Amino acid sequence: MLGDTAVAVHPQDPRYQHLHGKCVLHPFTGRRMPIVCDDFVDMGFGTGAVKITPAHDHNDYEVGQRHGLDCVTIIDDSGCLINVPPPFLGMKRFEARGAVLEALKQKGLFKEVKDNPMVVPVCSRSKDVVEPLLKPQWYVRCEGLARGAADAVRRGDLRILPPFHCKTWFQWMDNIRWAQGSEPGGVGRQGRWAHGSDIWLPPSQDTDGRYWVSGRSEEEAKDKAAKAFGVTTDKISLRQDDDVLDTWFSSGLFPFSIFGWPNASEDLKVFYPGTLLETGHDILFFWVARMVMLGLKLTGKLPFREVYLHAVVRDAHGRKMSKSLGNVIDPLDVISGITLEGLHAQLLESNLEPAEVERAKQGQKSDYPAGIPECGTDALRFALCAYTSQGRDINLDVNRILGYRHFCNKLWNATKFAVRGLGAEFQPPGAESLIDRWILSRLSLAVELSDAGFRAYDFPAVTTAVYNFWLYELCDVYLECLKPVFAEGGAAAVTAARCTLYTCLDVGLRLLSPFMPFVSEELFQRLPRRAPHAPPSICVTPYPSPEQVTCGAGFSLGIVRAVRSLRADYNLTRTRADCFLQCLDSGAADAASRCSAYIRSLSSSGLVRVLGPGEAPPAGCAVAVASDKCTVHLLLKGLIDAEKEISKLAGKQGELQKQIERLRERMGTPDYGTKVPPKVQEADAAKVPGCPPRRPLEAAFRRPISARPGVTQLWAWGQGPALLSRSAGVGRAWDPGVRDGNAGLSTLGGQGVGPRNPGEGSGV
Repeated sequence: MLGDTAVAVHPQDPRYQHLHGKCVLHPFTGRRMPIVCDDFVDMGFGTGAVKITPAHDHNDYEVGQRHGLDCVTIIDDSGCLINVPPPFLGMKRFEARGAVLEALKQKGLFKEVKDNPMVVPVCSRSKDVVEPLLKPQWYVRCEGLARGAADAVRRGDLRILPPFHCKTWFQWMDNIRWAQGSEPGGVGRQGRWAHGSDIWLPPSQDTDGRYWVSGRSEEEAKDKAAKAFGVTTDKISLRQDDDVLDTWFSSGLFPFSIFGWPNASEDLKVFYPGTLLETGHDILFFWVARMVMLGLKLTGKLPFREVYLHAVVRDAHGRKMSKSLGNVIDPLDVISGITLEGLHAQLLESNLEPAEVERAKQGQKSDYPAGIPECGTDALRFALCAYTSQGRDINLDVNRILGYRHFCNKLWNATKFAVRGLGAEFQPPGAESLIDRWILSRLSLAVELSDAGFRAYDFPAVTTAVYNFWLYELCDVYLECLKPVFAEGGAAAVTAARCTLYTCLDVGLRLLSPFMPFVSEELFQRLPRRAPHAPPSICVTPYPSPEQVTCGAGFSLGIVRAVRSLRADYNLTRTRADCFLQCLDSGAADAASRCSAYIRSLSSSGLVRVLGPGEAPPAGCAVAVASDKCTVHLLLKGLIDAEKEISKLAGKQGELQKQIERLRERMGTPDYGTKVPPKVQEADAAKVPGCPPRRPLEAAFRRPISARPGVTQLWAWGQGPALLSRSAGVGRAWDPGVRDGNAGLSTLGGQGVGPRNPGEGSGV
């Protein structure tokens, strides 16, 4: 209170209406302090009268500026009192507070003490209470700068990605106070490790702040001062200000200052402006805006045309990474791996307090009970790019990174197999063959998606396209098809396959290179070159460009998926059942015959035979529809126990009946129509009304089953055959007598089949 210069009350407070415009006397300094009226005061808090200390409180400083109050500094840089009367002069701040309280009691001015919640700023390192002090600062008048930066985005000259960050940009640039010129942006700091401010002052203290000049050197500053005051330079004596430039201000100069600005240079001409800035969204204003404003003002050009703002990495639970929580993930630990004990040891080397160390240990034990496995650099980079959806946060799970490490192993083994298949003497032709159209079409699609993803900064789309091509199309399908070709195919077929395989490896590794530079480089060096002058490293090869290639292999892959689905339904994990294909026309039959070897290899079938016109499949087959032109019959006779299957389905039928009864009871409750959302009511109504009567299971089991494209037929009760639709490993029973297709949900044994993950996921 020794620095108080006024008392503030709310202008509408009836208790103090009679005191407006009057003054009070400070009990220790004798200073006359005006009673000012300000809406800042909360009438309901305490007495409703607030003492104002402009020199040592942010809010009080603003009140003081509004009312023209004096700012009396009473604390020096060492925390001792100045500009106060004895006995307080020279006391340390905390001792003085106790002394002031005791002096108030002695004067009979003390009433009571009440606890009130308040925010006390504390230094995170020293734990000292932070005291606001008034210091002379240097400012840049920014009126017009922010407007120019905002207009650049509105015109489309500057593009901010993801686009939803533009709202934040305009909120700052349109509404920021110093953008209106009322409070210029501060650029000075009382530090030591930064750029000098280039401000020159008189040797003595400049009391009114008018006598200063700027200059890149003392000579330039003296020339300016001599002209300003109409004297010769020998009459001028200057000293450079001790303040340094604010970090963000120096960073704002970075795009052009590194090239020698303000001096014209070849580097500045060639490399400025740039094209793209990539940074975190949390410093959009602190850094990006300053670079744009200063670039436009000082060079007349935008420093870059696009700004890509990446997400903030959090832990797997969505929490901000914190040492005290023990959830900080060191990239080096993910790359090389670390034990739980090693993680604990890192905490002991930190500056955490003992209680925080114990809490952090518990967090590490919960998240990483076995430590962090070794994942490698490429797996970490690929995971981060796959995570980087255009949002604000990434919830990083180490298990997902480990999955990409397994993907790297898959790449290694696939390339090893392919190089062995190419042979030591293989020399790729100048132009690749297009005989194996399907894999080339999938490769072309991967290139197209990657190109579009990079152009849109949609990195997850790129990683997904590359991942799917390598794992689900090249490894799961094409390499499996090549095994019989390399083993027993003719010379022409082997040559064509080798050429296509080489193209897939070459382009596929180049697609991977931005995300996995180490693995892709190692594998690229093992490939033969098309020509002696080919690039020596994958780092300098051109990135693949989109190219469309047509194919007709989808028909055969549909057959493979249908067979795999049937095998999964009946748990035929090791048994090779015979497969019979019934085609609608001769064209489909010819296509199936040409691909029969591939179908046999990919579906693990014993025999693949295309039935002739009018030829019936053998008895004891399960049926699935591969397409509108082909039906698959998988011979199960002697491979499964039909009575056991009927028994399992009967149990599931009983459970389904119970579910239907419970649904009917729920729909019959009095408040069902008012409490249940309309969409849910429609879905329920579609399931129960019109539900067909029960039929004998054995009759349904043995009755002829009709075909429906894209679904696998099952034995189940109902008016018609129950069909299982396959989508990403999840199936759904379908009954033609129910319009929404949700009746007759059943759980099946075995494994489901998804369009890109054969053999994975439960079939439901």
